[in-house]
Amino acid sequence: MLLAFAIIYFVWGSTFLAIRAGVREVPPFLLAGIRFLIAGVVLYGWMRAKGTPSPSLREWGGSTLLAILIFVCDYGLLFWAEKRVPSGIAAVMMATIPVFMAISEIAILQTQRLTVRLAIALLVGMGGVGVLVSHSVSLGDAPIDTAGACALIVAAISWSIAASLTRRVPLPAAKPMSSGSQMLAGGLLLLVTAALLGEFRGFHMQAVSRGAWLALAYLIVAGSIVGFTAYVWLLHHESPTKVGTYAYVNPVVAVLVGYFLGGEAIGPRTIVGTLLVLVSVVVITTAPKVTPRLLTGTSIPVNQVSPNAKQDCDVGTDLA
Repeated sequence: MLLAFAIIYFVWGSTFLAIRAGVREVPPFLLAGIRFLIAGVVLYGWMRAKGTPSPSLREWGGSTLLAILIFVCDYGLLFWAEKRVPSGIAAVMMATIPVFMAISEIAILQTQRLTVRLAIALLVGMGGVGVLVSHSVSLGDAPIDTAGACALIVAAISWSIAASLTRRVPLPAAKPMSSGSQMLAGGLLLLVTAALLGEFRGFHMQAVSRGAWLALAYLIVAGSIVGFTAYVWLLHHESPTKVGTYAYVNPVVAVLVGYFLGGEAIGPRTIVGTLLVLVSVVVITTAPKVTPRLLTGTSIPVNQVSPNAKQDCDVGTDLA
C-alpha cells in the first residue's frame, strides 16, 4: 500500500524533470510520441493477452478524440513548454486543471453552481498563475517564459475539456484497455504532429546522449506503466479521495526534485505562486458539488468533486 502511494506521489512528481531532461536533446512532440506509443503498445498488448476484446470502431473513434485533447494538446504542449519553463513550475501550472474544470462546469456545462467559496478559490488559483507569469509583479526573480506559460494553460484547458467529454464518448468498458487505446492513438498522433512540425529533420538518434534515453525509459516504464499499475491498484483498494491526494503532492515533489536534482531555482515568485495554486486546488477539489437550482427552487446534492480532475477522465495516464 505504502509503495503504491510512494509511486504515484514521487515517481509521477519526478517525471516532470525527466521530461525536461529528454526535451533538451529530443524534439518535444517526437519524445512524447515515442513515450506514449511504446507505453500504449505494452498496455494494449497486455490487455489483449488477458483476453480483453479490442475496442470497436466507435470506441476507437472516442479514444482518438480524447487522444487529440489529452496527448497532442495536453502532453504535447507540456513537453514543448518544458523547453522553456522549469519542470517544477510546469507541474504547478498543470495543477490548475481542477480550476479550469470548475470554470467549465459553472460557465459551460452548468453542472455546478458558483458559490462564494468556489469564487474565492478560483480567484486565488488565477492569482497564483498571475504571480508566476506576470512581468509587472516584482518578487526578486524573473517570471516564466510567456509562450511556455500560455502553452501550459492551453494544455490544462485541453485536459479539462477531455474530462468533460469522457462520459459522453464511447470507450472500452475496461479502463486499462481504454487507457491503452488512447495512449496508442495519442502516440501515433504525436508522431504525425512531430513530422508535420519538421521535428524529424535534422534529428539524429545516434547524437542523443545516454541520459536522454534513460529519461525516456523512465517516463515509459516508471511514469506510464508502473505508475499506472499502482494507480489502478490503489483505486481498487482505497477511496478515490485518498488516491486523488497525489494532485497536491506531485507539484511539490516536482518543485523539490527540480531544485535538488535539476538545479532549478526556487525564489519568492515560485513559492508564492505554488502556494496560491495549491490552496485553490485543495479548496476546489474538496468543496461539495452543488448543482444549479431547479425551477422549484430546490437543488440536488451530489457527491463531492473528485480530488483531481484528471482522475475523472477514463484514462490511466499520469500528471506528466
